[in-house]
Amino acid sequence: MSSDPRISLIKGDGIGVDVSEAAIVVAKAACAKCNCDFAIQTINAGAEYYRATGQDIEPDGEEKAGEAQAIFLGAIGLPSVRYPDGTEISPHLRLRDRYGLYAGVRPVKAYPNAPQRLADPRAAGIDMVILRESTEGLFYSAAVHDRSDVVPDTSVIDKMLVTRDISEKLHRFAFRLAQKRKSRGKAGRLTCVDKANVFKSMAFFRKIFDETAADFPDVPTSYNYVDAMALDLVRQPWAFDVMVMENIFGDILSDLAGGLVGGMGMAACAEIGDTIGLFQPAHGSAPDIMGQDKANPLAAILSASLMLDYLADTCDLPAFADAAGLIDTAVEAGFADNALRPMEFGGDMGTKAVTSEVLSRVW
Repeated sequence: MSSDPRISLIKGDGIGVDVSEAAIVVAKAACAKCNCDFAIQTINAGAEYYRATGQDIEPDGEEKAGEAQAIFLGAIGLPSVRYPDGTEISPHLRLRDRYGLYAGVRPVKAYPNAPQRLADPRAAGIDMVILRESTEGLFYSAAVHDRSDVVPDTSVIDKMLVTRDISEKLHRFAFRLAQKRKSRGKAGRLTCVDKANVFKSMAFFRKIFDETAADFPDVPTSYNYVDAMALDLVRQPWAFDVMVMENIFGDILSDLAGGLVGGMGMAACAEIGDTIGLFQPAHGSAPDIMGQDKANPLAAILSASLMLDYLADTCDLPAFADAAGLIDTAVEAGFADNALRPMEFGGDMGTKAVTSEVLSRVW
């Protein structure tokens, strides 16, 4: 058996197939350049698989996914395929819950020659991370737990859960991430985003943030209410570095922030727990353009870079960090040279051309 780290690959639906294949090709090339490698086990899951089999993931697929060192997911979901209760096919939500993937990492970075929605020249320097708790909060009601209290056609109550155990883990992850970014030349500031002036759950979330801060005196901290944070992401996003927040707040603000730097085609994502991480582009499956060489693969490629950086830390294999750096540099330089022009941005390059350009700069 290979001693290389193992990746569980779930290509999923729609363009998930296209972009995940592009991401793995680039990740493999970067690893080859840095004299490291990873093994792949493919797991069938998603809406198309559900339509064909009546199951949303292959037999023992959840267990197999967790036997690897990381999971890479393309995208899951088709508009025409639903569970009997009308909700979207979502085995990845069970993976998130089962493996305790509490830390949702959403980098937000502006690239030269990519669309920038803000006229202020400082928007060219946007480089921050939204850290979203991913297992509880308001999404607690949408996972495998009791979904809601319902009086038919009268009312629905969805529950928000904030626990000390997960919040402590999340905040420690946030402080360590701020330290890591500072060591790489970033600002290393950490902002707690909440609604502590209204909700007891959010006051509790902030209380645990403050307790954790005492163990990280080198990390400058601040607070922002979520509504003010939405305003500041439009008014002065360059003023922030790492922001930590509850699940639904992170879901909303990460899309807003992604829109500032080009759109969801650039939205990389990592969901990390104590024993495994799941990596995926944050966009949907876009089945209307599947297989047409139109999808922007960069969110998936940048997610693969996050995965390699994660493997470097968790497997104590520094070469993977070098490989991640090659990918990040290739994307940055490709945009700087106006050599990356995805169709998503009105350019002339489809999935294959973008992937080939990144590959040429990695190798």
